Amino acid sequence: MGSHLGDLAQLILLALIRLGREAYGVAIADELARRAGRDATLGAVYKTLSRLEQKGYVRTRMGPPTPERGGRGKRYFELTGSGRRSLAASLEAIQRLSTGVEVLRPKRS
Repeated sequence: MGSHLGDLAQLILLALIRLGREAYGVAIADELARRAGRDATLGAVYKTLSRLEQKGYVRTRMGPPTPERGGRGKRYFELTGSGRRSLAASLEAIQRLSTGVEVLRPKRS
């Protein structure tokens, strides 16, 4: 089995899949907040993306320069084959561990 993925790394990799070619820092953080209810700072998102890139799980590309960014382009992220396999293994491990376990949920009043 490959390197362990923490929960934020898993969520970020899932966000990359959902966002496709539009996956850049702010969009990823917004996706985490919207879909996962996870308010991650941009610093935490970029630090995790950097670690994932070092492991070969994501790669980057630069978008075209834009006037609203002072002539700089956005840095886009995409999942690699290795990242996809690591994410699948991590999610499968969670599925195996959680099968048959009753999840405790807060009681609704």
